[in-house]
Amino acid sequence: MFMVDLIAKKRDGHALTSDELEWLIRQYTAGAIPDYQMSAWAMAVLLRGMDDRETTDLTLAMAHSGTMLDLHDLAPITADKHSTGGVGDKTTLLLAPLVAAAGLPVAKMSGRSLGFSGGTVDKLESIPGFSATLDTATFRRLVREVGLVVSAQSNDLAPADKKLYALRDVTATVESIPLIAASVMSKKLAAGADCIVLDVKYGSGAFMHTLADARHLAQAMVAIGTRAGRRITAVLSSMHQPLGSTIGNALEVREALEALRGGGPPDLVELCLTLGSQLLCLAQFCADEEAARQLLQQVRASGAAWAKFRQMVAAQGGDVAVIDTPDLLPTAPVQIVLPAPQAGYVTAIDGMALGLVVNTLGGGRSRKDELLDPAVGLTLQAKVGDQLARGQPFLTIHAATRAEAEGVTPRLLAAYTIGPTSVTPPPLVEEIVS
Repeated sequence: MFMVDLIAKKRDGHALTSDELEWLIRQYTAGAIPDYQMSAWAMAVLLRGMDDRETTDLTLAMAHSGTMLDLHDLAPITADKHSTGGVGDKTTLLLAPLVAAAGLPVAKMSGRSLGFSGGTVDKLESIPGFSATLDTATFRRLVREVGLVVSAQSNDLAPADKKLYALRDVTATVESIPLIAASVMSKKLAAGADCIVLDVKYGSGAFMHTLADARHLAQAMVAIGTRAGRRITAVLSSMHQPLGSTIGNALEVREALEALRGGGPPDLVELCLTLGSQLLCLAQFCADEEAARQLLQQVRASGAAWAKFRQMVAAQGGDVAVIDTPDLLPTAPVQIVLPAPQAGYVTAIDGMALGLVVNTLGGGRSRKDELLDPAVGLTLQAKVGDQLARGQPFLTIHAATRAEAEGVTPRLLAAYTIGPTSVTPPPLVEEIVS
């Protein structure tokens, strides 16, 4: 085969065969296909698209480019969850221990923050001593002994995706839905879980801005998982405003711990109950979603989910004192409360703008090698639909210095739209794709 022929075939709108896609990924991983040819092929895919069979074959080839974990000697069935990313998205911190406490082992590999969206690994590493960098043997041991492990993405899983994503990032081909779907699903398949729930977010605080794009991506990923023999479903959830009431690594851990204790923001709890119910039904642990929801509520109310999270933190080297006493988590030295500039109703919140402000404060990164300040972030006292009096506190800035807090204040004021009439908050869950 010749790479130029595959580029031309896709340029002209034809589907590549399974053998052609396997050859392409194998040769690219080995370094036999230069970046300039792979860039041309990725642009052809962006412009011409791929059908479900092609996308599945591409995903499987990428998954098999590295280690494929098999966890069936540890547990008969395991679960995983993936979020497409959003501001204040701390669902893994609540969802994973809920599901694991219900008896379904969770073996999850997560990412770090990049851009305006926070990363689960960064949130967990705000717990002193917590290590998310695990070798395969440790990852497998924790699946067996704890039934819950959250690890940073291993370099030997889907190495073809790592190469291709870096190339797409600098060639304006990130937005291709088949390539996004293959990137996400190649890592999920390689990680070995049997049941996968996808939290596909849309709105101003997500990478997918429209419901139509989110639905298209969800359908593509569900089709891949189904063709690959996995039990999979996708939940389309709104990110028209941040999830929960906090943005920032330690702040979000504290909020998740509150939710594990039976409190926490209602939207976070509701989304996790929806996602968790899907997983328990996929694993056939429960007869229907209502029974699954009741089981999850029981393990939350009994403290079993909190205990499972504490067990995971201890097993991964974290200081459980901060789980017992969340006030010991890192705290920003400067906290400034912003008063509402006018009376009215919150009609919109620009989630991406808030996420970028947290990055400016030091809570996120624009390069993978940047160090984070786990203590900085934002606490939201008002969300869409809430009524505000003039001067009423609506947002708290957690910063390292007063100058940094004052420097981002204009951007935060601009991120909130306050109008004279009330609005209905957007629905949290739009639909479920299965």
